[in-house]
Amino acid sequence: MKKESGARAPRGRPRSFDTEKAVDQALEVFWRKGYEGASLSDLTKAMGINRPSLYAAFGDKQALFRRTLDRYTQGPAAYVLEALNAPNARTVAERLLQAAADSLLNPRHPRGCLLVQGAHACGESANVVQRELIARRLAGEAAVRKRLQRARSEGDLPPDADPATLARYLSTVMHGMAVEAAAGATRRQLQQVIQTALRAWPE
Repeated sequence: MKKESGARAPRGRPRSFDTEKAVDQALEVFWRKGYEGASLSDLTKAMGINRPSLYAAFGDKQALFRRTLDRYTQGPAAYVLEALNAPNARTVAERLLQAAADSLLNPRHPRGCLLVQGAHACGESANVVQRELIARRLAGEAAVRKRLQRARSEGDLPPDADPATLARYLSTVMHGMAVEAAAGATRRQLQQVIQTALRAWPE
């Protein structure tokens, strides 16, 4: 029997696992152990696949890590962009810090921030990963800076307020909170940090 002209023969075996679920599982491993601390054995065990399947679906460990970073910024860290929709600069700052605390202490996830701790102490082999994390943190800071520049132009911040410094200030506080949360800080302790930070906010 002649094949239809539009039909194509199947190419290889179909994947027998859910790649989106596998990314979520890999995210948990990287978040808990960091980039270098997460071995391929850790990742394949958590994802329920073997190494050839990991390579076939994601390329390599670095590519998989980037995929989990995308998932992280669109999921647990999505509060950063959401906070920028607040009606004024002070509320932007307050929502950023409060949402950061909620995320850092969420019992459904590892403590801390993947973008801060993912490659905090790595060897030379992970330089590319470290640069990737730095770039993503700076991109988040740039988004906050842009929002604060708009706030100043609208008279929502004093004319002498520096949006770049304020954005860096918020980023520094949030990154410090991430380190403290990973070390076991309580919600009360983080709230004290937030209250102190907001008292320094220009009116």
